[in-house]
Amino acid sequence: MAISHQSIYERLTESTAVALATRLRLFEEGTVLQCKEIGDGNLNLVFHITPIDSDNGIIIKQALPYAKVVGESWPLSLKRATIEANALLTAADYAPALVPKVYYTDEQLAITVMEDLSRLQIARAGLIEGKNFPLLSEHIGTYLAKTLFYSSDFGLEPLKKKVLVQKFINPDLCKITEDLVFTDPFFDIDTNSFEEELRIDVEQIWVDQSLKLEVAKLKQKFLTQADALLHGDLHTGSIFASETETKVIDPEFAYFGPLGFDLGQFIANLLVNAISRNSENREPLYQHIEKTWDVFLATFTHAWKKDAVEQYRDTDGYLEYVLEQAFEDAIGFAGCELIRRTIGLAHVADLDGIENFEERISAKQHALRLGKALIRDRKSIKELRILRNYVDKTAKE
Repeated sequence: MAISHQSIYERLTESTAVALATRLRLFEEGTVLQCKEIGDGNLNLVFHITPIDSDNGIIIKQALPYAKVVGESWPLSLKRATIEANALLTAADYAPALVPKVYYTDEQLAITVMEDLSRLQIARAGLIEGKNFPLLSEHIGTYLAKTLFYSSDFGLEPLKKKVLVQKFINPDLCKITEDLVFTDPFFDIDTNSFEEELRIDVEQIWVDQSLKLEVAKLKQKFLTQADALLHGDLHTGSIFASETETKVIDPEFAYFGPLGFDLGQFIANLLVNAISRNSENREPLYQHIEKTWDVFLATFTHAWKKDAVEQYRDTDGYLEYVLEQAFEDAIGFAGCELIRRTIGLAHVADLDGIENFEERISAKQHALRLGKALIRDRKSIKELRILRNYVDKTAKE
């Protein structure tokens, strides 16, 4: 991988993206290239560059110096592009089959050139269509166990861990998560976005002091607990998948945080999709949720027994304690994610795409009730099979 240091940031266009690909000699000399901007996110430009006679090429991603969803009034550091590239490269050390290949980065231009994954589908879109991606949970459980264990104090020598923590200091993107996941939805903040029909439900959250206390505890963990290198935004829109492949993308929110955070975000987004389905079609989502933890548990445990560097590795009960804390936190973080995806700034198509308005409002009320229940009851939930009961119970309240 080449790393370049240009002197001036310049926003790419389709034509300059093609020129960059040509200059980097990522295609055979003389190949006629075409380019299409495909990014629909809030923070970046994404270009798909292919030969004129092929659908397979490369992806060029460029960070913008502001959040597209708001505009230039919300400036962001371009360092996140380097963090994203480094996170992909770090994950490739532990789970190379589960992340795209990185071919080139330019820190000053905030550019990452990577593998074209257009043969795959964004998992969220496929799940909304009713696809189930049979290997999704096995792959994500493996990805999480390996990336979290081998970047933690359990799998990494303390000095190396601290150097890596410094490399992934990510204040701008962490502030987005701190605000949009843990703060704004629980207060009367302008960035919140919800239908007027949800106002009574939302205002109940805003005045619920016992709920806000539990969210404050979870936010404190996010702010202070640097357990391992997180993806930081692991929802089903950050995963490409097919019947046989899974690739985790977009780790620009990467930083060192609590072990349960990525798990909680992934579980929550599967729950959102389950809520959007009729009850008889939810079983594949439940199975994915349960298998994700089962695979994570087995893979993390195997890595611990094989490679742990912590001197207390063989102390009876310590591994179990670590995993129990990660599980409890994941349930709480999932609850926060459910609420923020329903009434916060960044919604998801699973709920917003429900065509019947009354059904959409009902599903969103369900998501809010389930989110509150998971936050409150995270200490008493000991296995993920129980989440089925929580989905059913909160649907009837």
